[in-house]
Amino acid sequence: MTVETKLAISASEVRSFSELNNEPKWFCDLRAAAIEKASELPMPKPDKTNIEKWNFIDFPQHTVESEQFTLDELPKEVKDLIDIENQENLYIQRNNTPAYLKLSDELKAQGVIFTDFLTAVREHSDLVQKYFMTTAVKLDEHKLTAYHAALVNGGVFLYVPQNVVIEKPIQVVFLNDNEEASLFNHVLVVADKNSAVTFVENYLSTVETAKGQANLIEEVILLDNAQVTFGAVDVLANGFTTYVNRRGYLERDAKLDWALGLMNDSDTISENITHLIGDGSTADTKTVVIGRGTQKQNFTTEVRHWGKNTEGFILKHGVMKDAAQTIFNGIGKIEHGASKSNAQQESRVLMLSDKARGDANPILLIDEDDVMAGHAASVGRVDPNQLYYLMSRGISKAEAERLIIHGFLAPVVNSLPIEGVKQQLTKVIEGKVR
Repeated sequence: MTVETKLAISASEVRSFSELNNEPKWFCDLRAAAIEKASELPMPKPDKTNIEKWNFIDFPQHTVESEQFTLDELPKEVKDLIDIENQENLYIQRNNTPAYLKLSDELKAQGVIFTDFLTAVREHSDLVQKYFMTTAVKLDEHKLTAYHAALVNGGVFLYVPQNVVIEKPIQVVFLNDNEEASLFNHVLVVADKNSAVTFVENYLSTVETAKGQANLIEEVILLDNAQVTFGAVDVLANGFTTYVNRRGYLERDAKLDWALGLMNDSDTISENITHLIGDGSTADTKTVVIGRGTQKQNFTTEVRHWGKNTEGFILKHGVMKDAAQTIFNGIGKIEHGASKSNAQQESRVLMLSDKARGDANPILLIDEDDVMAGHAASVGRVDPNQLYYLMSRGISKAEAERLIIHGFLAPVVNSLPIEGVKQQLTKVIEGKVR
């Protein structure tokens, strides 16, 4: 069963649900402690966005269960994301229920663990306990992290053992096709020493409207010399209230590449924070966003340098239309002792409407000498010189704007490693900007 969530749920109720799920004692205790902390902790305070009236905690009083299905029974929207003949490593969650799982025999023989999150809690308890909300994210950071720890009802766990290099991408699809469902997904990716993996996920709503919360926390842990490429395309429907917290934790000489297409139609708060703990570690974060309608969104991207000779790069491109409002906060933080580190960032926003609002805030916080740091930020309309150049060659104004926007967002689209996901993001962009 999945964890039932409702308003003012008690610690004893959370513990009962956890016990019915046959979860280990440490996880039952953690859930109960987290729900008690939630009542005491403050809400997060994203810079320049007031979320006091956002509905993050009015949980539906029922659980949405879904049947398992074969690949042939997949909705077309999901089939378009997957190379069914060649995708060897795939997990699909429908609403709050594991619906499909496939892991190649070769990776099983190498000790790779790839399963839904609650199964991992039961069957790989020690490994999950070691990393779950202990390093990258702490459950008592604020009210939403505590609620997440207490009510997690889905997600996925991937462990790549030492010296294992996974050549083909791991793909995950979180499908929502119910109008009333809350997603408390936890994604935990652990890449052991000298390992490598590409992980690509999709959040996909096939209903035009939804009512509920998406409280999503994702932890990516890289031990010494591990390499992870993490791609994501989020397309959650209008009506959700969405909190997304993606964190990276890198030890010595590890490398993490983020490629994030944040295409939700819901009001969204997003944190993407990467901790470069080990010397020589590197993070490269590329993000694209489109806001439309009356959406309100706040995106904070931070790379925090703790080790020496670390490098952090942030690239954020956003397109705002209609009356959408979006805040981009880019933070490069070099801690004392992180000498010879390099923090660079670029945030740019294109405005397609007089009523749209975009705000790009580049922030550098430097507590060490002998480092490099730089930033660039801009908010403006489509370049009239580019428009003129294209229109002078017989292209209509609308088509010229479309081409410029696609080029503006191309750095993330082109970096996604699965062709179906790349095509999906292109299609979503096309639908939003037209």
